[in-house]
Formats: sequence, C-alpha cells, structure tokens
Amino acid sequence: MRVVSVLLAMLWAAFAHAEPSLREGDLIFHQSRSSQSLAVQLATGSRYSHMGMLLRKDGQLQVFEASATVRYTPLPQWVARGEGGHYVVKRLHADIDDAGLIKLQHEAERFSGARYDLTFEWSDSRLYCSELVWKAYQRALGVEIGALQRVRDFNLAAPAVRAKMRERYGDKVPLDEPVISPLAMFESPLLFTVRER
Repeated sequence: MRVVSVLLAMLWAAFAHAEPSLREGDLIFHQSRSSQSLAVQLATGSRYSHMGMLLRKDGQLQVFEASATVRYTPLPQWVARGEGGHYVVKRLHADIDDAGLIKLQHEAERFSGARYDLTFEWSDSRLYCSELVWKAYQRALGVEIGALQRVRDFNLAAPAVRAKMRERYGDKVPLDEPVISPLAMFESPLLFTVRER
C-alpha cells in the first residue's frame, strides 16, 4: 500500500505541475473505499460517494474534507484513498475573487476538528462530506450547490442500504431529515468539470 501511495504521489506531482489548472474552491469527488461507500452509491445512484474542497494550506492545495474528522488532507493522499485513483474536479461557473476565497476558507475552517456525522443529521455539531462543502459555500458566498433532499427521497430498498440504515438508526430512520448528497452537488448546473482522471 505504501508503494502505491508513493507512486500516486509522484504521478500527482508530475501532472499537477504539467497542468496547473486546479484552484482554491474547486470541488473534488471520488469513489471512497470506506465501509459505507456502496450504500451511498446505491442510495444516490452515483458512482461518487465522497467529496471535498480544495483550499490552500501550508502553500499547497489540499483537500478540506469531512472524513473521520473535518480536516485537511494532502491531495496525493486523498486521491490514493479513492477507488483506482479516479477523481473528478469541478468548479463554479462564476469566478470567486480573493475576498470570496478568504470567506470560503474561513467558513470551512470553522468546522475544523468536528467529527464525521454517521447519521447524516443537518446540524453543525458533526458533518458529512457534502454537508461540509455545501454549508461552507452557502454561508460564505450565498451559493447553494445542489438541491437539498430528504432521506426518504433516496433508494432505501437495496439490501446494503437497508443494512447500513439498520446499523445507524435501528428502527427509527429520520425519513424527513434534510440531506445534501455528493451526487446532487456533482450534477449541479452551477459547476463545470475542470479535470477527470
């Protein structure tokens, strides 16, 4: 695994230098290898089960994400965690000026250290990946990337989804809880694709 991570880091450095098109505020998506990835994919009908936002930290673009906690993750490490190293980067059609990027980073970093939200509640005490990015954009820039849905709007019939719901909620599934999925953000007409690998 270590060798694969090193090779991916070397490849990332090579093509990031050759194609410096990534910017702060870009959204990045991949298929996670976490235990809940399949359930998320089946429930939403999406290939992509995890996402984050690119922000500058220590002079480099890193992925600000909600994983075990809300934190920065170096790009090569984030890419290596995805299935097959595949990822997609998307960007707002409207440019974000320097003041907007400062506000975006400030709003996002207010959540630093928060624990991952395994029950997908619409609160600020714990956050899941798409909730973190959606709230940062909405609060900093007034931009809502993707439409909120309710838990009941997703495909809850697949066995893997039912098993994960039982594990997380028991018999009390909050069907009316607001949710923003990675797919809703990925498909937002406010975004266009910058890079896909």
